[in-house]
Amino acid sequence: MAAIDTAQRAQTLARPWTPARGYALLLIAPAAVLAIFFIWPLVQVVIRSLVEPEIGLGNYARIFATTTYLRVIANTMTLAATVALVTLLLAYPAAWMVSSARGNTLYFFLALILIPFWTSVVIRTFAWMVLFQRRGVLNNFLVSTGLIEQPLRLMHNSIGVHIGMVHILLPFMVLPLLSSMRSIDPTIMRAASVLGANPLRQFVYVYLPLTMPGVSAGILLVFISALGFFITPALLGGPQNMTIAVLIEQQTSRLLDWPMASALASLLLAATALLYLIYDRISRHLGAAGVFGG
Repeated sequence: MAAIDTAQRAQTLARPWTPARGYALLLIAPAAVLAIFFIWPLVQVVIRSLVEPEIGLGNYARIFATTTYLRVIANTMTLAATVALVTLLLAYPAAWMVSSARGNTLYFFLALILIPFWTSVVIRTFAWMVLFQRRGVLNNFLVSTGLIEQPLRLMHNSIGVHIGMVHILLPFMVLPLLSSMRSIDPTIMRAASVLGANPLRQFVYVYLPLTMPGVSAGILLVFISALGFFITPALLGGPQNMTIAVLIEQQTSRLLDWPMASALASLLLAATALLYLIYDRISRHLGAAGVFGG
């Protein structure tokens, strides 16, 4: 047996260096950083929610037994779904227009889409506050032109939160749609026209199904991002528009209830993971049938 083990070790050491082995070694450092600074803190959050102030599911039971917490969770889900739907309706025609552009025009549109990423979310949210406040730019303009008599209440309600979040998350919907639309072969649409399909039937039965990979990816990306939004709801929203992220911040900084904050964060993490798994399962199951563009 010793001779066999020695021969196996020698064979392993004599195994030639392959690019695959080199790539695997290159992944060790980023995997270690991810495990130490991302996965381990998440594990600690989940553990704290289960062991403090006592071992068990008491924190989670408090969440589902408290009407306020349930209302915040429902409001967060509704807000994320609404923002995802509005961004889809706005981004689809914009992405179609950009996908049909060529040359310098295409690069110009892409620059307009990517420029918002160069500005902090905090700065963009404060810009909306300057526009929406009672004596802000928008209200002053409307009052001075005589269109309204009293300033509109555009902040600390759902209107400001929706507008701010749609503005920030719109590029996250445009980019997946644009990638999906530019991958469509133009001859497919011409073939549908030759076969007698009018523009509406071409869109419903040909173009829309082919863009479903971008639609589904964009909705998932925007919805998950909206679930964890903090800055915009905190600055533009009010008590009636509180989200889970804002509630977690209150539990940690004001009430110092870290176990409850950990339980809320764990629920948010579980909801995000569940949504991704559902999306992945549906896309794998229906992809071959062409529902998600094949």
